[in-house]
Amino acid sequence: MPDAAPADRVSHPDLANAVRALAMDAVEKAKSGHPGLPMGAADVATVLFTKFLKYDAADPSWPDRDRFILSAGHGSMLLYALLHLTGVEGMTIEELKRFRQLESKTPGHPENFMTPGVETTTGPLGQGIAASVGFALAERMLAAEFGPEIVDHFTYVLASDGDLMEGVSQEAIALAGHLRLNKLIVLFDDNGISIDGPLSLSDSVDQLKRFEAAGWRAMRVDGHDPDAVARALRRAQKSDRPTLIACKTIIGYGAPKKAGTSKAHGEPLGAEELAGAKAALGWNGAPFEVPEAVRKAWARAGRRGRRERTAWQERLNALAPERRAEFERRIRGEVPAALAKAVSELKARLLSEPQAVATRKASEMALEVITDAVPELVIGSADLTPSNNTKTKNLTAVSPASYAGRYIHYGIREHGMAAAMNGIALHGGFRPAGATFLVFSDYARPAMRIAALSGIPAIYVMTHDSIGLGEDGPTHQPVEHLAALRAMPNMRVFRPCDAVETAECWQLALERTDGPTVLALTRQSLPQLRRRSGEGNACARGAYEISPAEGKAQATIFASGSEVEIAVEAQRVLHERNFPVRVVSVPSLELFLAQPDPIRREIIGDAPVRVAVEAAVRFGWDALIGEKGIFIGMKGFGASAPYKDLYKHFGITAEAVATEVLRTHNL
Repeated sequence: MPDAAPADRVSHPDLANAVRALAMDAVEKAKSGHPGLPMGAADVATVLFTKFLKYDAADPSWPDRDRFILSAGHGSMLLYALLHLTGVEGMTIEELKRFRQLESKTPGHPENFMTPGVETTTGPLGQGIAASVGFALAERMLAAEFGPEIVDHFTYVLASDGDLMEGVSQEAIALAGHLRLNKLIVLFDDNGISIDGPLSLSDSVDQLKRFEAAGWRAMRVDGHDPDAVARALRRAQKSDRPTLIACKTIIGYGAPKKAGTSKAHGEPLGAEELAGAKAALGWNGAPFEVPEAVRKAWARAGRRGRRERTAWQERLNALAPERRAEFERRIRGEVPAALAKAVSELKARLLSEPQAVATRKASEMALEVITDAVPELVIGSADLTPSNNTKTKNLTAVSPASYAGRYIHYGIREHGMAAAMNGIALHGGFRPAGATFLVFSDYARPAMRIAALSGIPAIYVMTHDSIGLGEDGPTHQPVEHLAALRAMPNMRVFRPCDAVETAECWQLALERTDGPTVLALTRQSLPQLRRRSGEGNACARGAYEISPAEGKAQATIFASGSEVEIAVEAQRVLHERNFPVRVVSVPSLELFLAQPDPIRREIIGDAPVRVAVEAAVRFGWDALIGEKGIFIGMKGFGASAPYKDLYKHFGITAEAVATEVLRTHNL
């Protein structure tokens, strides 16, 4: 351990080695983890945190702080050591000792819902750098709205070779370069090592040229030269484009045998190698021990941004009361009261003038009023705007020339879009909604999973939701996607059956603050089945009786989306045969299944025959109809044909439903 010294005599190596030592000790104690990145990147992170980052550890959620995103989430002990040393409340030495243990604040990979000071959940490579585009874009957009005196900060990212090899990184850097997000700075831990060994085994990309081709400024420095890193950061802060700083580092820096090899990546150093590393770094003493002078110097770094935070608070206080209240509401993520009123008025108009439209068009109708009521709603599409019906008349596009718009053209980048939406939402001040075809949720799924895991209230507008899209055929017809998304914990899927349900589902999506929502919408037109007003939001329980039986019901037909029309027609056919049935619309299967048991029993009812109708696979529906219940839907992939022909071909018709109900009843 370095000799005791006054805080003002603490050197850069002292500060960086404190990070290295804590990371090595925590991984060793856990017998699990990744020491190599924290050891290699400690110099870069120390320069950033002690000289550049606008940050106050006493308030790690201060809205105008600089954001630091550890995209290389496997190196989580780097971040935990920094949060501990700078003085973030709760990040105690005991938490570092509990690295990777149940319910600790130091999980294996950073989780923003577990650890104060963690901006976004990372670990799956590429997610952090892709989300950072959303953080940086949200900063520019919020500054355009509230002014640079309230919003003016940088987004810094520490990314690894693996982050840059993941395909989503290309989507991210292309979008950031196009939008000229000059306050986005990526520090690339360029150590040339992956799990399999030297990076040259699998990759020979010139990352500087790659980023430059995408519209970035790019430079390379010695990542162990603090002055060189500082000079590069100063240049990056003045750039008119996003910047990549490739920091050449040695993975496992200081380890006598494992430094510079894949052996330093993902396993504890071992007692002998750890002792050798500490000796090489001049660091002695017990595990988790940091000299008082070094602690004081790090604590001072954690207070660097306090004066700026105080000055910012004074500027915020000086705003007109209404403007300040609006900013604070948006940062808190509170839903404006105007939303419920706007949806209620829209429903009243629809009930007086019913609309037979595709639910994607019904979504557009809802957005025409919702976007006025919810100014923080930011919408975009992965190059399918005319098909998704997401750009309303009152929205202007975000561009490099103006960040004042509320519509984002993401290009054909579904994964990058979903990841950027995570960043936009986590930054604060906006509610992001992004659109594509439902079948392409596969491209966006890793980022959608991060949203579900982290409780991010993103909204996915997924149109062309079944074989009902018709002639584009099985490559574009989702059959397993509803089930797959419903299976994801904390992902809520809505599939409305008409214009009224669509408006209600948009309201529920925006009112939700603890996780993401999918709106699965049709290409084909549907009749408006809801003709009567009712109290509240009928979709809020996930299911409700949309058409009661005339008499004692002998069967209940459950359906979602476009198949509710088929269920209601089957009810009519059966009524003509003196067989009373009821129809239950199920806009959200998983929301319904989450209701208390008495509500579920009431809605399911006691009819002896239960049927589910959905132009998708059966998976999930047995929770309502049981293993012996009737399912009318898809058993395989679709086909290319006009949609009405497809419904007949696959037996998803009112007559087929009626026939199966009667057959089962007569058994």
